Amino acid sequence: MRVLVIGSGGREHALCRGLRLDPSVSEVHCAPGNAGIARVATLHQVTPTDGAAVSALAVTLGADLVVIGPEAPLVAGVADAVRAAGIPCFGPSSEPAGIEGSKSFAKDVMTAAGVPTARAYTCVTADEAAAALDEFGPPYVVKDDGLAAGKGVVVTGDRDEALAHAQACERVVIEEFLDGPEVSLFALCDGETAVALQPAQDFKRVGDGDAGPNTGGMGAYTPLPWAPEGLTEQVMSEIVHPTVAELAARGMPYTGVLYAGLALTAKGPRVIEFNARFGDPETQVVLDRLETPLAGLLLACATGTLAAHEPLRWREGAAVTVVVAAENYPGEPVKGDVIEGLDADVPGAYVLHAGTAFDTDGRIVSNGGRVLSVVGTGHDLGEARSRAYEAVGHIRLRGSHHRSDIALRAVES
Repeated sequence: MRVLVIGSGGREHALCRGLRLDPSVSEVHCAPGNAGIARVATLHQVTPTDGAAVSALAVTLGADLVVIGPEAPLVAGVADAVRAAGIPCFGPSSEPAGIEGSKSFAKDVMTAAGVPTARAYTCVTADEAAAALDEFGPPYVVKDDGLAAGKGVVVTGDRDEALAHAQACERVVIEEFLDGPEVSLFALCDGETAVALQPAQDFKRVGDGDAGPNTGGMGAYTPLPWAPEGLTEQVMSEIVHPTVAELAARGMPYTGVLYAGLALTAKGPRVIEFNARFGDPETQVVLDRLETPLAGLLLACATGTLAAHEPLRWREGAAVTVVVAAENYPGEPVKGDVIEGLDADVPGAYVLHAGTAFDTDGRIVSNGGRVLSVVGTGHDLGEARSRAYEAVGHIRLRGSHHRSDIALRAVES
């Protein structure tokens, strides 16, 4: 198989790595990719949201499968353009991708499907936002209705801050706060059938102890030793299957990965958000544990044959990833600094690139907010965590920062 991956982040590096490990794959291509992906895939310059350019590249390469990583190309209809060119594509069409592209649309789908989630109001004026904030009370949850690269959500006890965020967005969803530990569950879908991947937990806040502003994600781990027994089965039956069925009933069959961001409340799992793609950095740990060859699995989703696919197999043990971020992230990140220590030999650990590039001298430099995802693996979370942080300790990037408490509570409990 020849596979083309669209995107340039840590999630796409994890996908390219998994595809490269699949013996059925002869070629891995990535557009536009990054400095790390260049080691496992042939890179091509293309604008990821340009459906015509992506489909033309796929045709030129003779791709057997296109895998779209980020949300923006999906919402822009790139998957539709690829399918129109006659090439199987892993990723939802633009209409069902609205489950991430519009928080309001997602709430409408969940309500129709009877999916448990927070009560919410869609607001377009300051008066509407103020009324919604007063009804729910603190902590206030304000979400930009559109795509915001994982940073469009404000959770705060400060009403003025919440109202200011609402006014900075054209349209927001304001909802009640869901209390409880958060879990990410990815479900692979082919329009009718859906199968679950292993649950993971990520860390959204920039600082230790969940301090500071939201980010795209500062680390993740799997498995979750504290998760309730039967959680995956419950989420599939109460949340994923009804959502997939509702979208199909609307004439929007969902093909790709449906990401359910969940809060485990006292009343059971509740959906915080849906995403239309693999989460980053959870993908980095979930795919590490997946033993089933990746390409055939994604192709089964793209071709509507998931029901006939063999049951998924998982590796024993655990995986932890720690994100190394650039100076000033999640604000405007400093770019162009040389990265050293990437090839340090730490058994059971490896580095996935997220925001990197080559400078004019061929050196690897920072080129984004989240620069690296350092993955550690082991027999248990403690060993995986230790290896991840040992590898992080070898990396030198001026002004960089990372959290020191990824998976710590799970290890100590």
